[in-house]
Amino acid sequence: MTLTPQTIPPMIDLRNVDKFYATAAGDYHALKNIDLQINAGEFVSVIGKSGSGKSTLLNMITGIDRPTQGEVFVNAAPLHTMSENELAVWRGGNLGIIFQFFQLLPALSVLQNVILPMDLAGKYSRRERRERAAHLLEIVGLEEHQHKLPSMLSGGQQQRAAVARALANDPPLIIADEPTGNLDSKTAESIFTLFNDLVTEGKTVVIVTHDSSLAKRAHRTTLIADGEIVNEFIEKALPTLTHDQLLAATKQLKPRHYEAGAMILTEGKHSDEFYIVSKGSVEVVLPRENQSDVVTLELGAGKYFGEIEFFHEKQHRASIRASESGAVEVLSIGYDQLNELLNQSEVTREALQRVANQHEEENIQKRSR
Repeated sequence: MTLTPQTIPPMIDLRNVDKFYATAAGDYHALKNIDLQINAGEFVSVIGKSGSGKSTLLNMITGIDRPTQGEVFVNAAPLHTMSENELAVWRGGNLGIIFQFFQLLPALSVLQNVILPMDLAGKYSRRERRERAAHLLEIVGLEEHQHKLPSMLSGGQQQRAAVARALANDPPLIIADEPTGNLDSKTAESIFTLFNDLVTEGKTVVIVTHDSSLAKRAHRTTLIADGEIVNEFIEKALPTLTHDQLLAATKQLKPRHYEAGAMILTEGKHSDEFYIVSKGSVEVVLPRENQSDVVTLELGAGKYFGEIEFFHEKQHRASIRASESGAVEVLSIGYDQLNELLNQSEVTREALQRVANQHEEENIQKRSR
């Protein structure tokens, strides 16, 4: 069978993952029914408040911890069924981990720190290991420091050395836990640029970070709150909601599927829901008397419709149909639930109303033309 983009399995695939920890106060539910797929070649940031479950999620992906329930597949390996020895061997060839506090061995030179993972994995000849380590340190700008001990380097230089070490065995997946947390903004920027370069070369990179400005520059951001994944599309549509508000909205979303070209909403009909596109694209269509309908706008994933009707008359101001190019999935939330959500976030209500007023004005102008 020929693999197409639709049939290629994701690099990371968490299915219905729950994680409980036993505490003196009873079981603590750290992860709740997590479904997460990350494709090869993606650059994904994971954000969330302290205690939200970010580190536990990374521990699932790296095999450091196991799910209480559910399945974890990484690069086609079922981590949830593997023994500790099998996991250790698997990590050596598939995974590079970068820690917030570098964790370089202080008694070894920078070069020796990068060689060590290759020694442990038995990968490459002795000469090749040394040459590869030197090359990786050159890539991260440390060729002149390779024989120094880690203590002789700055924090940014140590983090660069940690990146080189993570790449030692040429793993397809790089995991970074708060890799810029102890760095100044300029150095953090350079590390982030390095991650972008790795993705360009075909690596898959997943980072946990508290820096929301850096996180937004990844291909996509996964927000976790109270052990649950927040829907990424409502986060794109309503970015000024708090993490808790986004999680509440996620639980109220109803997914809907439409075939290519199918009509989703018809102009003039009663409106009672707000919609966010989650897959594919939809067309905004304005009917014209005695003329063919005109497509005025195409909305892709993360864009929304139904906001005009929410703030104005509860009747659809245009028709919406699925694009002819493929099937469409949308997420809907009722106006009553949306109103409750906006009552908790005045800044979100004001932002959404500004957009609604602007789109209403644009509709009037297009009709007049």
